[in-house]
Amino acid sequence: MANRNNYAAKMELKRQNKFAAGLISEQFPEVTDIAIHMTYYQNGTNPLLMVRKINIFPTSFAYFKMDCMIKGCEGGGFDLTQVVKGMIKARTKVKKGALDCRGRLDAADEGHARVEYEITIRYKRSSR
Repeated sequence: MANRNNYAAKMELKRQNKFAAGLISEQFPEVTDIAIHMTYYQNGTNPLLMVRKINIFPTSFAYFKMDCMIKGCEGGGFDLTQVVKGMIKARTKVKKGALDCRGRLDAADEGHARVEYEITIRYKRSSR
């Protein structure tokens, strides 16, 4: 029962964080859409864990923290918030990079997962 309560509390916190982040249309009115391509890797004999594409629209939350996909990872994930905000500030259209999960596992403390990403942002045409 404690596990179920912990999970419910984590999900409620995540929901609150999404609402606190606001909508893309409110935070970044110049953005029409964002596409995030992510490739998840794990340590082990089969390193490729998952390939994922996330489409973010003006009606989506401006929340860019992705969970670690390794079962049992506590406090980990991949926070792309500063990357996206920096891109929008500089009006960058495409950016590639990689992040390591900083979460904890029973078997390994660090370096158990990483993600490579490519973020594409489309902007409204400026009326200059």
